[in-house]
Amino acid sequence: MSDGTRDRIVLASMVFLARHGVNDWEKVEEQRFEVDVELELDTGAAAARDDLTKTVDYRGVYELTRQVIEETAVELIESLAEAVAAKILAANAMVEAVVVRVRKPDVDLGGPIDSAGIQIRRTRKG
Repeated sequence: MSDGTRDRIVLASMVFLARHGVNDWEKVEEQRFEVDVELELDTGAAAARDDLTKTVDYRGVYELTRQVIEETAVELIESLAEAVAAKILAANAMVEAVVVRVRKPDVDLGGPIDSAGIQIRRTRKG
């Protein structure tokens, strides 16, 4: 795209059950994790040709995200977000940048809160 703008494919509010956290109970009991992924890429050729091969199939992005969240074990949501971003960029050459948000809606911080979360943006290197 010549004007510097990017199209975005957005997967919003994916929900997974997993065991991540610094507390011992978080390593044993599943918690909900909500994840948003925004893929920055040029979708013009795909739209013009109505051709899935010219864009990113977001079924694959969903599956990569699910695998990272459900099949790894980390303490920090920061680590989860980094792992999701790295997998997506490695698997999809068309993606120029990715935004990943990970939220823990059931976090216990001693008072009312909707969720605790992290948002990162990573770009393709070189």
